Amino acid sequence: MKALITTLIFIFCFNFSNAQEMGFEEYNPKSTLVVPENPVERAKFTFIDVHSHQFRMATQDLSGLIKDMDRINMGIMVNLSGGSGEGLRAMLKNVNEHYPNRFVVFANVDFSGVGIPNWGEQAAAQLELDVKSGAKGLKIYKSLGLRNKDTKGKRIAIDDPRLDPIWAKCGELGIPVLIHAADPKSFWDPMDNSNERWLELKTRPRRKRSATNPAPWQQIIDEQHRMFKKHPNTKFINAHMGWYANNLDRLGELMDEIPNMSVGIGAIIAELGRQPRRAKAFFIKYQDRILFGKDSWKPEEFPTYFRVLETADEYFPYYKKYHAFWAMYGLDLPDEVLQKVYYKNAISLIPGLDSALFK
Repeated sequence: MKALITTLIFIFCFNFSNAQEMGFEEYNPKSTLVVPENPVERAKFTFIDVHSHQFRMATQDLSGLIKDMDRINMGIMVNLSGGSGEGLRAMLKNVNEHYPNRFVVFANVDFSGVGIPNWGEQAAAQLELDVKSGAKGLKIYKSLGLRNKDTKGKRIAIDDPRLDPIWAKCGELGIPVLIHAADPKSFWDPMDNSNERWLELKTRPRRKRSATNPAPWQQIIDEQHRMFKKHPNTKFINAHMGWYANNLDRLGELMDEIPNMSVGIGAIIAELGRQPRRAKAFFIKYQDRILFGKDSWKPEEFPTYFRVLETADEYFPYYKKYHAFWAMYGLDLPDEVLQKVYYKNAISLIPGLDSALFK
């Protein structure tokens, strides 16, 4: 009998011990909180997504995109991955032949020639040709400041004066520049138990950077801000809220310092959803300079954006744990602010959009 009791105790302790062995990745408890729930599958107002990437737009059947866009009430998609020259024209041809008022294409610049005499003027001239072909803006990838090097192998700073003709040309042409600089600061921080992006860095280790790889985070961000200030006649859309969605006080200071800078909310809704009162106040104050954008094209993820922006819901899940292991809260934005974020601000910045889609 004593042996049986000992065996049962051992089995119980062994099973209990095993039950406690769980990694952070696996721990995903279901909330027992009972609160009103108001999921939003379709945006309250027809909206413009100013931050999307469609690399096959030259050849793909666009009707599938239109079906998904209509389902979530997206009026216009801005494809930031238009390239330049012949590739850009092929995309625009497909768009113009099928859905000319539902898609906008931005051009891109190839920085591999920086260092060649008169490269900046040549790049600006090519951009002007791309705009004449139908491009409505310029998208700058994060590779500028991180990976792009000049002909001597030196990192190209975002505020490198050799690029000035491009920014000046955008101002002259009246087109916006949507620019992504750096990545979240946590990617430069030590990967330890105090890093909020630990899970993301574990599952995607290539995103981790040393404190100076290829330059300190603040240095890259400061380069961007200096460039904005140097070109006050050019309109810039700072993607991902310039990675300051987790510090809205600082972002507000920058908005005040740089009046030609607007911000997009792509890929940072999780930051806004954990500070609903502060974020709501920020959106109301800067309502004319915030634009809706999602970044990755996954239609099933848009409802989380709608719910954060439109409702007063509490403690609802985010869709990607490695971005946010916390719950979301709704900002409950006023209709007039929602309309500006969803479409009015984009119409004022991007030339030639069909405003009739939003009446």
